[in-house]
Amino acid sequence: MRYLMFVKSDEETEAGALPTEQELADMTAFNERLVKAGVMIDGNGLAPTSEGARVLFDEHNTPIVVDGPFTKAKDLVAGYWLVEVSSREEAVEWACRAPLGPGGQIEIRRVLTDENFGDSLTPELKEAEARMRDAEARRREELSR
Repeated sequence: MRYLMFVKSDEETEAGALPTEQELADMTAFNERLVKAGVMIDGNGLAPTSEGARVLFDEHNTPIVVDGPFTKAKDLVAGYWLVEVSSREEAVEWACRAPLGPGGQIEIRRVLTDENFGDSLTPELKEAEARMRDAEARRREELSR
């Protein structure tokens, strides 16, 4: 099962503060453990919301763009890991090992699979999804050369 582990923002990350050398070393060591265990698919830190935007859709489905920054830092995301593990409990175990320090917070969410969508995901839609994923995998492969 895949889980997305969101690292919650705080006032420092929202102010654009970057990690110290020691914090980066600790995070690199943690990421290396995830990779060696064969569970890490992706992970990155995110820029503060002052560099971001939100797209809201009104009652007529018209998109409205709202530039950051956004409030309530604790409800925002500062980074993430995408992991593939055997259970929610294993994802929680990994999150508990993250070097976030006092006040750090990680939210863990399961990534839905085709089976979760039942009959709504028709064979045609499933095939289209598979084609898009294959195309993206080829694109990534080409970029890595």
